[in-house]
Amino acid sequence: MTAVPLRALRAREPGSRRLREVSGKVGWTVLAWVVAIAFFLPVLWMVLTAFKPESAAETWPPRFTFSPTLAEFRLVFSGWGPYVTHSVIATIGSTILVLLLGVPAAYALSVHPVGRWRDGLFFFISTKMLPIVAAIGPLYVIALKTHLLDSIWVLIILYTAMNLPLAIWMIRSFMLEVPSELLEAAELDGAGRIREITGVILPVISPGLVSTALICVIFAWNELFLALNLTVTNAATMPMYLISSVPQEGLYIAHLSAAATVASVPVIIVGWIAQRSLVRGLAMGAIK
Repeated sequence: MTAVPLRALRAREPGSRRLREVSGKVGWTVLAWVVAIAFFLPVLWMVLTAFKPESAAETWPPRFTFSPTLAEFRLVFSGWGPYVTHSVIATIGSTILVLLLGVPAAYALSVHPVGRWRDGLFFFISTKMLPIVAAIGPLYVIALKTHLLDSIWVLIILYTAMNLPLAIWMIRSFMLEVPSELLEAAELDGAGRIREITGVILPVISPGLVSTALICVIFAWNELFLALNLTVTNAATMPMYLISSVPQEGLYIAHLSAAATVASVPVIIVGWIAQRSLVRGLAMGAIK
């Protein structure tokens, strides 16, 4: 048996190692694409079904060849006006309130922490552990007694309370990434608390604020349980419109797919516009 020189084995190692690294990267890339396509297929099928006539949407096995039509979208656009208006007002109003309240709260829990700040931080997040089903009874009574039932204001208030704990934790993690040198320089320049926040901290964490706002927008736009139990007509939102698109008799798959597609478009557009800030903001909060 012929012995392979040690020098020859060492010469082969870099090539084989490089081959393993390349094959590993290719394997992970293929796996990521497979997972992404698997998650995207239901969305693609929903969009395709929205362009089908009802006769083609309810067949089994599914039909992949059909004549596209916009009839279902015309029906959706003919009745969605009040619902989308209420959703936009509740979503934007609650998101603005979350940022206005979350920034000073996160500042008091990170940059210049108040006494027992850990207790306050965990108190905020503990409110997310309460099942909303357990609180809907008291919330209904409060809304009824304060004449806020079936009002857009009750959704703005509750959506703010729903998203505020998560926003405080996120904004706090972004503020912890602000270099201490900047804060010290602002203090030497005689900057007060408000100027320190508006002139130093907010410009640095602006990508994080965008990502926080986007997450709040998604949660508020998609919320159904509170809107379903506390509103009827004066503040009904887009998720309630989707429910109204499902009749008690018959199957209207194409109409429901068209309504769901229309309801998804605003969030997709907002996410596409803010994608750079979203990635930067999430990376900022993840790197210590």
